[in-house]
Amino acid sequence: MGQSTVTKFAEELGLPVDLLIEQLKSAGVNKSAPQDSLTEVDKSALLEYLRKEHGQSQAPKNKITLTHKQNKEIKKTDSTGRARTIQVEVRKKRVLVRREDGQPVDTLIEKPKPIESAVIPPSKGHVLGEDELSMREDEAKRHAALAAAQAEDIRKKQEAVAKANAAPPPKLSEGTLHRPASKAGVKVEGKEKQVDKSEKDWSDREFKKRTLKGRGDVSAASGWRSPKSKSKHREENEESTFVAPTEPIVRDIQVPETISVADLAHKMSVKATEVIKVLMNMGMMVTINQILDQDTGMIVVGEMGHNAIAALDNDPEALIDQDSTVEAILEIRPPVVTVMGHVDHGKTSLLDYIRTTRVASGEAGGITQHIGAYHVETPRGMVTFLDTPGHEAFTAMRARGAKATDIVILVVAADDGVMPQTIEAIHHAKAGNVPLVVAINKIDKPEAAPERVKMELVAQEVVPEDFGGDTMFVEVSAKSGQGIDKLLESVLLQAEVLELKAPKNTPAKGIVIEGRLDKGRGPVATILIQSGTLKRGDTLLAGSAFGRIRAMLDESGKEIKEAGPSIPVEVLGLADVPNAGEEVVVLNDERKAREIALFRQGK
Repeated sequence: MGQSTVTKFAEELGLPVDLLIEQLKSAGVNKSAPQDSLTEVDKSALLEYLRKEHGQSQAPKNKITLTHKQNKEIKKTDSTGRARTIQVEVRKKRVLVRREDGQPVDTLIEKPKPIESAVIPPSKGHVLGEDELSMREDEAKRHAALAAAQAEDIRKKQEAVAKANAAPPPKLSEGTLHRPASKAGVKVEGKEKQVDKSEKDWSDREFKKRTLKGRGDVSAASGWRSPKSKSKHREENEESTFVAPTEPIVRDIQVPETISVADLAHKMSVKATEVIKVLMNMGMMVTINQILDQDTGMIVVGEMGHNAIAALDNDPEALIDQDSTVEAILEIRPPVVTVMGHVDHGKTSLLDYIRTTRVASGEAGGITQHIGAYHVETPRGMVTFLDTPGHEAFTAMRARGAKATDIVILVVAADDGVMPQTIEAIHHAKAGNVPLVVAINKIDKPEAAPERVKMELVAQEVVPEDFGGDTMFVEVSAKSGQGIDKLLESVLLQAEVLELKAPKNTPAKGIVIEGRLDKGRGPVATILIQSGTLKRGDTLLAGSAFGRIRAMLDESGKEIKEAGPSIPVEVLGLADVPNAGEEVVVLNDERKAREIALFRQGK
């Protein structure tokens, strides 16, 4: 450390320079001026002198106090007549004062001795009084404390200098700076006050109830125990396990289209009650299982100090992309053909001849009331037909049929011409950008006028190929079968031009053709599969209806296990009846399908 002066050393010790010079002279170190230098040897000599001075300053005790305790038991009867045992502690105190001749004087404070007739010879020494003894003791203690403090201060400074010279420079770590946790055993003021209050209350209760149950008495039963030990043990455990809270963690929360309160709380690692409190402050009374929309969920996440990120987990398209782990392989699929036209122009009869079955006889009044879906195997390939009603009350059904189809066969009666529903079907096809194939039906009737029908269709911007247009016209007869093969050939030719393809190795996706409630089977949905393969046991989501497929039937009522693209099937197992035109998707997670369905029902 090097040499220092008397002035610097006095400033370090916090002592006047004159007092330090006197102490140095007493220690045998000859220093007279404040500018004199001090070495480590001089400081050690001063330290040794102060230690000796401290040891000599403690004068021998002139007074010795002896205390004697004795416990006694006194049996006493209380006001209720019950015998009680009271413990009495008797203390005796003796004070011995040293005389100058070395003989101590024995004085009994508790019970003074009676004065006897014998004369006590006066002592040669002088007996000090109590006040003088206490003053001398206090003065000796002050001198001893001052010398001890000076010696301890010098020793600490020397040790600090030695450690500073010997210790290597500290290495800086590149770790994360954490907030130091509080040490074990740190008491919380509120808990300490609570414990003191409980102990005070317990002592009061003990005094009050002593006449009733004798709790805490010596004569009481051993089963009565004071809960003090338990509370102290609990307090010790709380002290040892108390850790100060760390800084809040900000997370990036993915909020899907729909999410329950419990799931949102789990994502933020908080209790669901905290989320419910935030929603109540926002004016929403919710339960733990209630479904929230994406906007509400993102607002709640922001209110709780986290970063909200919009996710599309509940979007059916996104779910299909996530669930399909197999790469989609596109294959040629059959065309979906919708037969449209005015009422009683022969649409169902035309399909009857193609399917070689009679469906019209089973319909009310010969009028088609539902969308019928059938797939037909022809020598030229498979074709799926959708039969729509032609009545004016079924405009919405015709619009849905146009949305789900690839090709539209427009049936026009040769003896009736273009009618209002015919014009409406043309508008639906153009709105859906679906190609038309015109079938002029009832060509076998004598009053048939196909040329007049063509001219009327040209007025509706449907130009046949004979007139230089791009629409194929075929003259057919649903009664005799004339022109049916040519019609199918035209449909398949149009399908080849469109190059219709769909994957088979992915989860199914389609559209609801019709839905109804059957008495014996429950909700029944007719579904047209547009891509993928639908299997029995899949979890299906159709609009606001969901369920697991229990049975799957084809158009003839036979049970099948799976169906590919462009195949219409009847599905059993949904919880509700879906609306016609709803999109259908297959999900792997039934819980997610239920959440989406419940959210759509809430809308």
